[in-house]
Amino acid sequence: MPRLVKTLLLLAAAAVLALMPQAAMATSGAHFFSATGSVANSGALQVSWDEAGVGQQQVNYTLTTDAFALYACINGGGNHPKAANKQSVNGPLTSPNTGFQPENGRVKVTNGISLGPLPSTLVCPSGQTFVLACVKYTNIVLTDTTNNVSASIADASRTFVNITGCPIP
Repeated sequence: MPRLVKTLLLLAAAAVLALMPQAAMATSGAHFFSATGSVANSGALQVSWDEAGVGQQQVNYTLTTDAFALYACINGGGNHPKAANKQSVNGPLTSPNTGFQPENGRVKVTNGISLGPLPSTLVCPSGQTFVLACVKYTNIVLTDTTNNVSASIADASRTFVNITGCPIP
């Protein structure tokens, strides 16, 4: 092999090797092992997750979901009268950007971000109690905004008072 060809090959190989550390740094390697959602006693969506490959600096997250809530007025006997004294609300919810400190390049959080339920304007008549009957969260996405990685989470719902409209399909 001519000497010029060998020299050019060596220079090309050196250039590739010089660029490799930069390419490795361009992708963080962040990835979710798990991400789950549940509904707290308050009706809030709570999300837990385990993400690795995030380095040692603070990692920021946002949570988005489509939310539904059904509120009602319950009488002293614990029943929902057949009147129209219930209200359903639905719409999107987004958490503020929230930071977590990794340990050994990993963020493991239980009930790390809570979101919801949507508020109600329902006013109950005298002698009746205002309650959150049920909630449902769909299209739940947890996003690591530091590394631009997302995890989709299964729908989460909970019925607190069984009235028409609950449980939510």
